[in-house]
Amino acid sequence: MTASHAQRLASPPRGRVSIQRWRRRSRLIRALRIILPALIVLTLGGLGGMVAYNTLTAQPVVAASSDEPIRLVNPRFVGRDDHGRAFVLTAISATRDPHEYQRVILDQPALVLDEEGPDPLRITGGSGVYHETDRKLELHGGVRLSGARAAFETAESLFDTKTGELVGPGPIQGSGPLGELSAKSYGVYDKGDRMVFKGGVHTRMNAK
Repeated sequence: MTASHAQRLASPPRGRVSIQRWRRRSRLIRALRIILPALIVLTLGGLGGMVAYNTLTAQPVVAASSDEPIRLVNPRFVGRDDHGRAFVLTAISATRDPHEYQRVILDQPALVLDEEGPDPLRITGGSGVYHETDRKLELHGGVRLSGARAAFETAESLFDTKTGELVGPGPIQGSGPLGELSAKSYGVYDKGDRMVFKGGVHTRMNAK
């Protein structure tokens, strides 16, 4: 007997090897059919548990109240009076009064009269209120009126956006083309071309 013939007798037939491989593959497939669904079930269960835990431990979200006031940041209002003269109103913020809807509260308002003209008048204040009913603007707290020809300070002012007139019931002091001036009340008319001072008017004329 030759060596090659002995080796063929010792080696298993090819068909038997294929059957063994198929059996091993079948056992692996059966095992995976059991293991994979089990892993999927465990994963889904874990996700469901996490969702339930987060739902139970999450803080409740408080819905925004519909009664909260409407607030605008850096608003800019542009309009014209009854004579077609332009004005611009700006502020750091504008908040609508929740108890009086037609009342708008302004933080550090600034009003420019006749912005398109050659000599616009600028009025600023610490706070203000715009009344939509009569279209009037109140300015309070360190009100300052400034233009190319004059600069005045007062406690409060009232601007009528319909007529374009500006009046102040409180004392005013400042300087104009003729010198320093103080009074108990004032009014600005004709786009700032005419200023009327009343009550205890004191002036100090500038020497020419």
